[in-house]
Amino acid sequence: MKKNIFNFLLLCLPFLAGFVMSSCSEEDVVFDSELPQFELKADKVLLEVLVPGSTLAEDQLYICGDWNKTEEGYSKDDAWKLTRSTFAPGRAEYKWGIYLDPSVNLGGGYHFFSQNEGVERTVFNTDSIHTANPGVGNRANVVVNRWESFFKSGDDPDPVIEHDGYVVYVDDQTGWEALSLYMWGDTNDLNGGWPGMSPTGEVTLQGVHLKYFDMGEANTGLNENLIFNNGGNGAQLPDFNFTIDRDVYLRITEAGVEEFELTPTIKHDGFVVYVDNQTTWEDPITLYMWGDENDLNGGWPGMPITGVEKINGVEYSYFDLGAQNEGLNENLIFNNSGNGKQLPDFNFTIERNVFLVLTDKGVTEVEPGQGVDPTPDPQPAGKHKFYILNNAGWDAVYVYAWSGSGGPEICGGWPGAQFSGKETIDGVEYLVAEFDANDGEYHFIINNGNGTQFDDVVVGPANTDYRKTLTADGVNSRRRARK
Repeated sequence: MKKNIFNFLLLCLPFLAGFVMSSCSEEDVVFDSELPQFELKADKVLLEVLVPGSTLAEDQLYICGDWNKTEEGYSKDDAWKLTRSTFAPGRAEYKWGIYLDPSVNLGGGYHFFSQNEGVERTVFNTDSIHTANPGVGNRANVVVNRWESFFKSGDDPDPVIEHDGYVVYVDDQTGWEALSLYMWGDTNDLNGGWPGMSPTGEVTLQGVHLKYFDMGEANTGLNENLIFNNGGNGAQLPDFNFTIDRDVYLRITEAGVEEFELTPTIKHDGFVVYVDNQTTWEDPITLYMWGDENDLNGGWPGMPITGVEKINGVEYSYFDLGAQNEGLNENLIFNNSGNGKQLPDFNFTIERNVFLVLTDKGVTEVEPGQGVDPTPDPQPAGKHKFYILNNAGWDAVYVYAWSGSGGPEICGGWPGAQFSGKETIDGVEYLVAEFDANDGEYHFIINNGNGTQFDDVVVGPANTDYRKTLTADGVNSRRRARK
């Protein structure tokens, strides 16, 4: 299946040495995942299905629709069973196929079922329904984003232990042969004289092996100084002050004692983008990706947040990128759910987890738990440029900008500054207009000076350059299609 670049708002880049494009309005692009893996049959409809990387070769997959629904569920006859591809370049090792009689009503909706991993689900854990029907003698590519098993934890539940009062849980990394806990404060020698009490027991919670000390129901509310030692054999740690009014998790090393949070173990799908969102946006952030694969994990404005996880004291929103997408190079565009605000592209190869801080000014990679040093607001300096790729064929293109706070008309009066200059970037020729630099937030409008306009193509500060693509349908960020 091929995509027409003009129709899908994609741009082509040079792919042969010495070759420079002058136009890409009618260029065809085929992605690896769209490469055909099964031969067409003149009397059959062919569905080629890209499934999650967790799908085993020996699994049994079935198509499910109204035509094979029974009182017990869906029929598992061989007629509805998918076959795994044996020829697998690129990502096609995850591709399966099925030939169907043209009388099957695909347009009425269908989904897929894995014998090992359950029913198909969307990335948001909702019912997944496909309607693609290529017709007899043709094929359609269909993507299964998740199986039901992805949203179910296979971990054993934490054991239920009946404790005596509040509990001190200890992640013991001292290497000592013995561990004791002595307490003094509101009550000296609480729970025993020196060297104190031995651990009440041991338990594994959320994958962390812990020793624990039951404080005793009768001791609730006491303020005590905890001294961990090696059974009275000469080694002890500095006092840790604690009021017995809650459970507490402590990590001890030969250097000292620190409190930590025991967080649930999260099962991720592939590598993860962790985001500390410090923008002032009111709308939820979404993540759009283009590069080796455009519209990866969803078309504009992209995928929503997968979940929230606290790491090193920082609460991150995170996006699971998908195990099957490992190795792809993508440009990440964080935006406010497609409501007019977006940050500059952040290029990333999906081969590791990454931690990012988002501010209204951009994207910064950091270490886990690290913040971003505040920097002064950029000062306007002269002019900035707006680049536009005119795929709409307009005779004239203008940019106008207005400020909700009453700022000056940085592009002049309506219809604004005309795109009269030309510059070539990455082999693509853009029209260029200049506007006055300003730190205020502006709403940019692209128009033809003759009644046709696209509002709020950018809503942001006028202290940076912008680059966009104009088509008959609207204005979008420049995106790249892969050969």
